[in-house]
Amino acid sequence: MNLFPKYFFDNVLNLPNLISTFRLLLSIPLFISFQYLDTTPNIRYAILLLILIAFFSDFLDGYIARKKNLVTEFGKIIDPLADKIFIFILVFQLFMKGEIVSIYFWIIFLRDVIIFIGGIFVSKKLGKVLPSNLLGKITVLSIGIFLFMTVLGVSKIFWLYKIFFYLSITLSILSVIGYSLRAYEAIKRVAK
Repeated sequence: MNLFPKYFFDNVLNLPNLISTFRLLLSIPLFISFQYLDTTPNIRYAILLLILIAFFSDFLDGYIARKKNLVTEFGKIIDPLADKIFIFILVFQLFMKGEIVSIYFWIIFLRDVIIFIGGIFVSKKLGKVLPSNLLGKITVLSIGIFLFMTVLGVSKIFWLYKIFFYLSITLSILSVIGYSLRAYEAIKRVAK
């Protein structure tokens, strides 16, 4: 049984998909950079640069895909997968270094696992990928800003740090609920 329909791999090598793949590959230098966090003084700047490149590439691939009508089923998978892997490595490494608390790690990790497994289930039921929505994009942005501030070394008592800490947790929970409701409605429509 094939997990993906035949048309899934159509137009895989278009520009937005290549940009998403590039972002996925950025996870490798991100992971390696964290191995030198305690020994190399300026490595945080390299990590911050990788975060900015990932953020810009995420904006760029989506913009080009919509503007040039290059949205593909493969792109609907590779784009959020690249986001999830990049963010997971970032959250995991910051958790292992003691820079974020365990509850934050587990909420972000479980959010991504639930959405990923749910996405596979929904794709099998619908025969297509349920695209991300505005709530999902805002959630990833808030998580990214919080993680960027953490890598930057923003004080944990600074009000903006606390706002993004709680905002990203709240949005993570709401995005799982929102995705579940959208998936349920989409499956219900197909079943009729």
